[in-house]
Amino acid sequence: MLKGNLAVQNEVVTMSSLEIAALVGSRHDSVKRAIERLVAASAISQPPMVDGEKASNGVVTKVYVFEGEKGKRDSIVVVAQLSPEFTAKLVDRWQELEKLIASPAFDPMAALNDAEFLRGTLLTYSEKVIALEHKVEEMKPDVEALDRIAKADGSMCITNAAKHLQVQPKFLFNMMSENHWIYRRAGGRTWLAYQDRIHSGLLEHKVSTVERSDGSEKVVEQVLVTAKGLTKLLKMLGVNGVAA
Repeated sequence: MLKGNLAVQNEVVTMSSLEIAALVGSRHDSVKRAIERLVAASAISQPPMVDGEKASNGVVTKVYVFEGEKGKRDSIVVVAQLSPEFTAKLVDRWQELEKLIASPAFDPMAALNDAEFLRGTLLTYSEKVIALEHKVEEMKPDVEALDRIAKADGSMCITNAAKHLQVQPKFLFNMMSENHWIYRRAGGRTWLAYQDRIHSGLLEHKVSTVERSDGSEKVVEQVLVTAKGLTKLLKMLGVNGVAA
């Protein structure tokens, strides 16, 4: 029985009438009749007929099989009669199958006895291991920084955030201001969070009331950096910034 519509069997390329039908978009029975007419007219040789794959209803389709150079030539004649515009497509299909034969099969036992192959494989593997080791080393500062963030407890003031990110507080205040995270009102000294940064969960705005020494109350505003904001700042700083 033919397994599949085409195959490379014993180093000989074969193609069935069923695949030809699929290539040209015709019914299989129409392709078979065209083959039989061309055989009767002595335009092509009689191709062997074999059992194809069993259909879901249990019926086994009979298919013609074209084989080798002679089969290639005859199948091209068939397609030229059925649908000339598909001739090039059929030729391309034959060439694909012929390339399978031209490509040498990989013999694992022979490879294990090939010292040059083993040296090349070992060298390639060693290079990949070295590359991975370098990658891990490059990622180490990032991993350490993320570990510090993971250990951070809740939201924190910008000064404490700078400690976790291992940068100077002044540097972090300036960076957050330049990137429109925080701002000061005209003439004011207190830093405030931009509303969109609060909505995105990067910052929080804390307002508290403290009592002065004279008994009066004072409203104190403070910007807090969330864990999400700390992670975002880390990405903005980059490895070099974190290590600074």
